[in-house]
Amino acid sequence: MSKNTLEVAIVTGAGVGIGLAIAHELAKSGVKVVLNDLAPTLTAEAVSKINSAFPQSCIGLAGDASDPEFIQRMVDTAVEHFGALTIAIPNAGITIYGEFLSFSPDDFKKVTQLNLGGSFFLAQAASKQMIRQGTGGAILFMSSVTGHQAHKNLAAYGMTKAGLELLAKTLVVELSQYGITVNAVAPGATVTERTSMQEDFVGIWSNITPLGKPAYPEDIAHAVAFLVSANARHITGQSLVIDGGWTSTSPSPYS
Repeated sequence: MSKNTLEVAIVTGAGVGIGLAIAHELAKSGVKVVLNDLAPTLTAEAVSKINSAFPQSCIGLAGDASDPEFIQRMVDTAVEHFGALTIAIPNAGITIYGEFLSFSPDDFKKVTQLNLGGSFFLAQAASKQMIRQGTGGAILFMSSVTGHQAHKNLAAYGMTKAGLELLAKTLVVELSQYGITVNAVAPGATVTERTSMQEDFVGIWSNITPLGKPAYPEDIAHAVAFLVSANARHITGQSLVIDGGWTSTSPSPYS
């Protein structure tokens, strides 16, 4: 990846929230974006929002980001439409709360198949394309503070997020020779459409976050855009926590 390469990204789970903010920030910086969400309506609306601000910068592809066949289709679409693929951000993920002793095999499969499997196989398919191109590139995994700090009823989810950070470190061994960087960001409490439905989410997290407020999607997007840019081409195998300082003290939101 270089400053002279046309940058083309796949961002999954980007119909709303952090994913949409990432796609928007990338388009703002001149990156062409293949935007994915499971819901066709959300995909189309998100693409329209981005293209209204940055014309012809984004196309949409709705589908299951945990399915290896669909993942390959996203990679092929990026190449067919924009001519290359240089950035992969497997943002799609699912959070299922549940006590460890009663967590079901079906819920465990859902969480691991998307959070781990979808991320692993998008990274794999994207890397193969970047190697064929000889352009290098950037892979960015979406972890969480729950991969650093225990959180009530999130054993399976936290496990997947910690696993993604180790995957980022491990892929450095195999992909650095091709000029592909691999990093992760670990957002803390972030105000999104989903979290806003939780009772007093902003108030609770403002009280226990050292900076006095939770994050917003743009806070995460700015960090992601840097880590996949040419300005970060010597940063790899790293995980960046973006939580306003919460993991420094880690007070429980359930107290």
